Amino acid sequence: MTAGEVMPEGGLRLIRALQFGDSVFPIGGFSFSAGLETAIQQGVVTDTETLYAFTRTAVEQAALSDGIALIEAHRAAQADDFAELERIDRLVHARRLSGEPRMMSLRMGKKFNEIGAQILGAPLLERWRERIAAGATPGCYPVALGINFAVQGLPARDAFVVHQSGVAAMILGAALRLMRIDHVETQRMLYQLNADVDASYEAAAAAHLSDMAGFAPLTDILAAVHVKSTVRLFMS
Repeated sequence: MTAGEVMPEGGLRLIRALQFGDSVFPIGGFSFSAGLETAIQQGVVTDTETLYAFTRTAVEQAALSDGIALIEAHRAAQADDFAELERIDRLVHARRLSGEPRMMSLRMGKKFNEIGAQILGAPLLERWRERIAAGATPGCYPVALGINFAVQGLPARDAFVVHQSGVAAMILGAALRLMRIDHVETQRMLYQLNADVDASYEAAAAAHLSDMAGFAPLTDILAAVHVKSTVRLFMS
């Protein structure tokens, strides 16, 4: 299927989004904690209340940074505007201030696109893979996700939902291995966090690339501290 073809309907649309948004999709997301590991080590996250606040901040920051880029990448892919895709990708990469978050986005983005190209056989995905391999574009995850959903004819809203849910699920999944919390509590948090996804999408869809911003200095500090940590379960 090429970008802009007829959107899958009903159950097919849902199951396609579920497949490519599943936490078991093999792109290595389980290897990262998005800063939670250091937040726990440094006493920033100590209980369910602080965990929820940390995760909510991450989700909100993602919506108005990577979320905007994802939507713009989806639009560019639908228009077959390759130059714009590369511009968006560079902007996303430039906004990663710390090495570990940058590595996370690149590794997940590259793998997501490679697997998508193999499954879907779409020329745009193959061309994107070649540009990443040649070092012509970074290959950030939100851009790869936007391109993939556009190629399948899935709407930008679905891609945004998958992205936002993934941010929360990554952190809460790591929490199960890093602190005393049970599965029911993390699922309750995820349910609550996901309640605002439509409002977040509307805000991101109305924004422009120049609006991409995130102000969470503590997150950047934690990422820098994690690099020098001697005991680590996660890569970020």
